[in-house]
Amino acid sequence: MDDLFLLSEAQMRRIKPFFLLSHGVPRVDDRRVISGIVFVIKNGLRWRDAPVAYGPHKTIYNRFVRWSRMGVFNRIFAELAGQAGEPDRIMIDATHLKAHRTAASLLKGGGFPDVSDAPRVA
Repeated sequence: MDDLFLLSEAQMRRIKPFFLLSHGVPRVDDRRVISGIVFVIKNGLRWRDAPVAYGPHKTIYNRFVRWSRMGVFNRIFAELAGQAGEPDRIMIDATHLKAHRTAASLLKGGGFPDVSDAPRVA
């Protein structure tokens, strides 16, 4: 795994308290799986295109989905951002995505899932 991304031991020590406890069967190497998740997301890959050195792509995907739903990554990001203090500079992303002309009709017919907890506006 010389040419692959791997979290350092110091980085793992910082985020280890946020990992959920294993119930039953012990989990595979957290460092390898988390590094695989970061590698896939950073490089914009499909899960099945993750290098074999990170383990089975299904394991990487399942861990990402399960921990995302449980808010593990949100807690890690919030804690790390809180430790950083005030930033020296702030970046604004001006990404523009063009939607297909039929995308607007999804909101009218209720075909688009409500992903926020905010109350709906009438």
